[in-house]
This record gives sequence, C-alpha cells and structure tokens, in this order.
Amino acid sequence: MKVTIQNNQFVDELGRTLHLRGVNLGGSSKVPTVPDGATWRSESFYNHRTVSFVGRPFPLAEADEHFARLRRWGLTFLRFLVTWEAIEHAGPGQYDEAYLDYLYAVVRKAAEYDLLLFIDPHQDVWSRFTGGDGAPGWTLETVGMNLSKFHATGAALTHQALGDPLPRMLWPANYGKFACATMWTLFFGGDTFAPQTQVEGIPIQRYLQDHYLAAVGQVAERLKAFDHVIGYDTLNEPSQGYIGYPDVNQIAAELVSQGPSPTIYQGMLSAAGYSQTVQDRGYRLFGLGRKRRTVINPNGVSLWRDGYGPIWRQNGVWDVTRDGGPQLLRPDYFASVDGRPVDFGRDFFAPFVKRYKAAIRVIDPNALIFVTPPPPEMAYGQVGYGPLSGVGWVHAPHWYDGLTLGFQRYISWLGLNVQGERPRLSLGRGRKRRAFAEQISHLAAGAQSNFDSAPSGVPVIIGETGIPFNLSKRAAYGSGDFGKQIAAMDDTIQALEANLVGFTLWNYTADNSNDHGDQWNDEDLSIFSRDQRKRARDAEGKPDDLNDGGRALEAVVRPYAYKIPGQPLAMSFDIKSRTFVCSFRYDPDATGPLVLFVPELQYPDGVAFDAPDGRITYDRQTQIANYEPDPAVSIHHLRSWPQKPGNRD
Repeated sequence: MKVTIQNNQFVDELGRTLHLRGVNLGGSSKVPTVPDGATWRSESFYNHRTVSFVGRPFPLAEADEHFARLRRWGLTFLRFLVTWEAIEHAGPGQYDEAYLDYLYAVVRKAAEYDLLLFIDPHQDVWSRFTGGDGAPGWTLETVGMNLSKFHATGAALTHQALGDPLPRMLWPANYGKFACATMWTLFFGGDTFAPQTQVEGIPIQRYLQDHYLAAVGQVAERLKAFDHVIGYDTLNEPSQGYIGYPDVNQIAAELVSQGPSPTIYQGMLSAAGYSQTVQDRGYRLFGLGRKRRTVINPNGVSLWRDGYGPIWRQNGVWDVTRDGGPQLLRPDYFASVDGRPVDFGRDFFAPFVKRYKAAIRVIDPNALIFVTPPPPEMAYGQVGYGPLSGVGWVHAPHWYDGLTLGFQRYISWLGLNVQGERPRLSLGRGRKRRAFAEQISHLAAGAQSNFDSAPSGVPVIIGETGIPFNLSKRAAYGSGDFGKQIAAMDDTIQALEANLVGFTLWNYTADNSNDHGDQWNDEDLSIFSRDQRKRARDAEGKPDDLNDGGRALEAVVRPYAYKIPGQPLAMSFDIKSRTFVCSFRYDPDATGPLVLFVPELQYPDGVAFDAPDGRITYDRQTQIANYEPDPAVSIHHLRSWPQKPGNRD
C-alpha cells in the first residue's frame, strides 16, 4: 500500500484517510540475543563489541505466528524497533551484515500480512551502559569513559549493577546522570559546548551524528524498495543533556530523578574522582521527594580511561586550584551562547532533525520522517523546535498515564497530569478521562506549532502509549483477573479515540515473561506473553488460538474505521455494551469503501450494523466490513453492536 500525506492525514492510493493502529515491535529489541542481553543478567555485559541482535524482535521462524496474531488483533501498523548498537556494535563503521540480512527478511515477511511499518532507531538514556539502550558502547569509550566505572562513580544506574529486582521506573533517572547527559550534550551541542573534544581531528558532535546517520542509512538502503515501510523515526525520546540549564548547581531532569541525585556540577566532579554528598530521592505519593543525603564515589574512582581527562574541565566549566581542589568557573555555561539564551529545540534539535531527514531522503525520497520530541517530564523548560518546513513530516509524541505507569497502580477515579510546570491531579472517572483526552490534544497540537508544511500538512501518530501489566505487585498473574489492566487500557484508548489520533501501543514482546517482563529494566507493558497462554498448540507447534497469550484484549482489540473515504468526525467504542460508533464527512474525490475492522473477539455471536446511508457487508473470517456510502449524503453515521445469540445470519 502506498501511503502519502494530504490535509494533515495519512491517505492510501485511493485517497482514503488512514486511521492507523498498531504496536511497538518489540520491547526486547533493546538488548542483544547473543549473549542474552536481558538487563537482569549481568554476565558478559561489558563484551559489547561481540554481540548479536539477530532474532529481535523474534526468530524468523516465529514471524508467521506473531504477524498473524497482530493482524488478527487489527494492529496493522508497526513501529519497528532497531538500535544503533544492533547495526554498528563492533566499532565505528563496522556494520553487522548478518543483522541487516535478518532485518530485511523479517520486514519482507511483514508485507505478507498487509502490515505497514516505520523504523524506530530506538534509544533510552543513550545506551545499555548508561541504564537504557541504543548507542553502541564504543561511543562512550571514544570520548574517554570507562564503562566499568559508571556504577562506582554514580555516572549511571544500571539494572546489571544494581541487581534484581530493579526499583520501579528507575531508569529515567539516568537522563540527569553524568554519562547520559554528557553524551546527549556532545551529540546535539558538541560544537558549541565542547569545542576541545574531537576524535581524530573531527569535532565530537559531527563524529557522533555522522556515525548515527550512516548506521540508520544502512537500514534505509536495505529496506528502500518496500512500499510497506513508510518512514523512519528520528530518535526515540531524545534528551537535551545539559543544554539550556541556567545553573550547573541544579539537578538535571529533576522530575524523574531517583536514587543518588547529584547536581550537574557534582556529577562532573564525581566522574573526575571527587566524592560528593548528594540528595537521595525516591517516589512518594504523587511525586518524587528527598529521602536523605548520601555519598557517591566514596573511594574517589575516576571515570576516565588512561590518556583521557574530564571533558567539562577541558572545555572550561571547572578547573582545579593550586591546592588540588575543584573550582567552578562557569555555572551558567550551558545557558547561553555569545550572550543569547540557548533554545535547545530551535538551536540544536531542529538542525539535527533537518539533517536526519536529508540523509534518509537521499536514500528513500518518499520516506516519511516521524519526529519524536523530547518528553516534557524529562526536559528542562518547554521544548519547541519549529517551525520545520517542507513536506513528509509526521508528529509522533508519546503519552502515558503517569500515575499508573510510575506507581504501577490503577486507581479508576484518580489521574495525574505531568504536563506543565507542576503535576496536577484529576479526581473522578469522568474528569480523569477528559483530562487524558486534553493531554493528548495538547501533544497533538505540536503538529501545528512545530511544523510549517502546507499544503499537505502534518499528521499525528502517538508513537508510544500503553499500560504496565505488572500492576499491584503482579497480582493478575496469580489470580488471572486482568480487570484493572483492561480498565487502564480502555482509559488510554478512549482518550486516543476522542482525539481521532492513530497510535502504536507500547508494546508487543515475543519473549515477555511474568518474572522478567519485557526483558529490559523490569518493564512489563507487553500485550502478549507466553506465560498467559492457557491452551495447547497443534501438532506442528503452532497456537490453536491466536488470542491465547493476549493481555487485556477486551480493551486492545476493538472495532475501528481503518480506511475512510473522507474526513473522520468521531470514533468510539464502549467496552461494556460493545457498541461502536463512528461518523465521517464523505469526500467524492476518495474512491473505494470505508473499511471497518470488526473483531470476532468482541462479537463472538455475530454483529449487527446500523448503516442507514449506505450498504455494508461483513466477512467474519477476515473481520473486515466494507461500507459503500451513498454519495448523495454528506455526513455518514455507522454503528455496530453484538448480535443476540441465536439470531446470527
């Protein structure tokens, strides 16, 4: 299927508006298959140049099962995860050809199931070695960091070093820790803030960006012939690092800071071997608070490899006095350039995004570029980056219910909004749902404020959203009662439907387990787990029921209008009555029927339709209904509901 953009919408080759729904595939793609890189394992962690990601998101032999399941669930749009490390782990310019061959094969297989996808070069807090995933280990070594010293110096918090279980949602704290924040500062602003830092005579910003773009370019070269690969994400949840902070005596990314939380300056000193007494922060009711003071790097360990020294000392932020003690020289070092206040989005993020688009479109001129902005709760200030001009942009922010995700508890009548200057509560189920819809509306508005792409416009896709399944200390895994998960997922998808925005759920992980979740930092958001399977497989080892192993499917698998010959006006599904309603304004320039996904899971005894201004046909096997609208009618309304048992046609 050819996908283009018109009037701020995705459209197919017949001019029909596409409402895209799918998943992120997959959660464990962040870690290697060989050796098993699940973050709860610490063995072989530092042997980062001899790894393999072949088999992520699943072995090629399993592709038919997983793609058939996603097709059955109506989740036909994939945010397909790759990592920079998977492509270029062995060293600069050394690409893993076996992984690229595997990637080509599994993406080609997706076309057999009529799945669309875009490639997401995924990262969280820079790399696996700084508590997340994404960049190869050699990027840190290139600037002089010793990966084995991160824990001792407090430069990063990793699951591998801290052990299992990992405190909930600890990994985002690394956005403010030295190793991650330094790498992002160098990646986006090395020319400005680290002019003394070069690699083989190449400025560090250009060096890092050149390698990143070339690595993603390797993927684009392999996949450019596939029409079902419609584009490329720029960077998952990028960070400003230290850029824009007015004072290095403040904690970076303070809203998500947990554990020992040095200020920017304290992090620099600890990396250089100076012990520091810092805040120790942890979750309290509806937020983060101070717990006590603690000492980091009590043994005075240096982060730096032999022959390297502290980057920010070399670039003039601080120095050492005659008596050997540290001295801060420029507390406002990252706040301004040549007397002008720094604007991270305008001055650093936007130039990178433009460069990324140019690099991808040299290879694939029709590729859409999905821009994921920095998460507001992990940034300093409001990060706008526009207006970006030209065509082919997609606005792809992320949204989660912060209370349910952060505390792994579901409270039906209570919501938390972390947008804005301070967190705000929503009391009551109705208010909570309205607040969720307003938050998503606010994020979607970035398509107007950050882009100037007339006449085709900029569509919106929520690139990540979902719920943790390990709510209430994994109670559902013992009881089998996923009622809270179903309600939480329904809250989220109803808010998306209220805004008529497409989405890719986080996530589908083929090797999810109840014990270790998505195999990464104890996160457990997969809508599928083999540990939830109840039924046997057939003689060939294939599942008898593709729904088996699904989680919260009552909320996830729901009717929706996929291809719409006109402008969608409303779409919603009531999970209790299983009634679906939608309306649209007919466009005579669009050809072909309206295509509805009508899942048997919601209508096991059959489905009834109300379609007064057209003709509707339904194929139960494919779960597809086609509606032929009366072209004389401008506004069309459709409704479906369960057929009563015994009354099936």
